[in-house]
Amino acid sequence: MPLENPHRIAALADQCVQCGLCLPVCPTYALDGNEAESPRGRIAIAAALARGQVSVTAALREPLDHCLGCLNCQRVCPAGVKYDELLVETRALLGPAPERPRLLLEAAKRPGLNRWLQRLDRWTAAPLWLGRLLPGKKYAPWRTALALLRGHSGQTTTIVKTLGLGAPRKPKQPHPGPPLPSRGESVSVALFPGCTASVQDAEAERAAEILLAAAGYRVVRLPAFCCGALDLHDGATRDAEAAAVRVRKAWAGMGADHLVTVTPGCLSTLRRTLPEVRVDDPYRLLAERIDGLQFSPLPARLALHVPCSQANVARSDAALLQLLQRIPQLELKRLSAAPYCCGAAGSHVLQFPGRAAQLREIALSQVDTLDVHGLLSSNIGCRLHLAAGLDQRGSTLPTLHPLTLLAQQWIPS
Repeated sequence: MPLENPHRIAALADQCVQCGLCLPVCPTYALDGNEAESPRGRIAIAAALARGQVSVTAALREPLDHCLGCLNCQRVCPAGVKYDELLVETRALLGPAPERPRLLLEAAKRPGLNRWLQRLDRWTAAPLWLGRLLPGKKYAPWRTALALLRGHSGQTTTIVKTLGLGAPRKPKQPHPGPPLPSRGESVSVALFPGCTASVQDAEAERAAEILLAAAGYRVVRLPAFCCGALDLHDGATRDAEAAAVRVRKAWAGMGADHLVTVTPGCLSTLRRTLPEVRVDDPYRLLAERIDGLQFSPLPARLALHVPCSQANVARSDAALLQLLQRIPQLELKRLSAAPYCCGAAGSHVLQFPGRAAQLREIALSQVDTLDVHGLLSSNIGCRLHLAAGLDQRGSTLPTLHPLTLLAQQWIPS
């Protein structure tokens, strides 16, 4: 289906029966208590726009721009409303928000520039002082971006080192040899590195390669570039389609059976781009061959943040828990789900930093009630956002990707 289709928006909106079962699970409705900031309120606005019953104004589009796209509503909807499609189509109709921080998002989408910014951070410690030179509301997205960099740079200590269990064991690639027994013929998996994740989550991507190879999969890598998720979800349809074309071309030359990404936020866009391909995060594939993986004990208690995209798009939270529970002596404390969202939500953290900080505070207040040694989260945007919040609180609680922890504790056979 092409984007910018008013008739399709109206048809999708007509599926909603206005029952209100989505209200208790919507983070923005919980934050504002405003019907316009609820799923059914946004559906009503989208329908009115599509039918030409109202004109586009800043006040009218604001609730649509505020939507996190968490899809808690879609998961509980008894009428089967395809809210994800409706949101993408409506934002395509509206186009990007005027205050969208384009320069920052362009930087986020470029792995080479990401690596350069990381080096600049190490050389100059810019996140510590540059924000003071950028006052006022106009530069709030830039101060937020610097806080994300600062939070990430402060999270170099691993969970194992924090617990005083000695230097962390660096995971090694499995010894060459025949693959583990598999169901049928050998299965090949292509790993999509993404943009920001290819730099900020490089360790987790290496961990995914190690674990998938240990489970008997043949792993190949696509080049690192943006899948188009940021543009698609912001209504920048031309840039999103250009990214989709690049994904299709890269996939065509892989000859792989499955496509995986360590960033759940990329999943819906990759699935939209490659509808005939099994696109997943690594947890399901690893869980299918879990008997071939052994892990060393870790006497620790960790908080587990399950990103909305993992719970509602990948729906792999059960597989993730199954894998983590294979680590002996590890105790997990899962943070509460809906209506909670950390507020990162793609570009939302940069476009609406104040709202994102409010939502993050709700998530971190849950962590405050737990006596834990670290925080696990599998989405790079969420983890950077949460780490920045911990840093601002003066907390030294480390954050880690679950795949990094699993590879760290994996016992080579």
